[in-house]
Amino acid sequence: MANETNNDLSAAFSTFLSAGSTLLQQSVDILSSGIKSTVHAVEPLGKTAIDLIGIGTNTVGKVIESVSSTIAPKK
Repeated sequence: MANETNNDLSAAFSTFLSAGSTLLQQSVDILSSGIKSTVHAVEPLGKTAIDLIGIGTNTVGKVIESVSSTIAPKK
């Protein structure tokens, strides 16, 4: 009788640990999926922002070049 109780307790403990590890693994998978989704959403926005900064810098450079060539005396 005592042996059966030990087997039942061992099975229950094993099932409990298995369920806990499954829940932990699923939580990690959900977190990983969320991070991947966020990165995929932010990546194009970052690229677009960098492109806009480059275009703005080129425009400012051309404006400064145009103004300086207008102000500079002609030879």
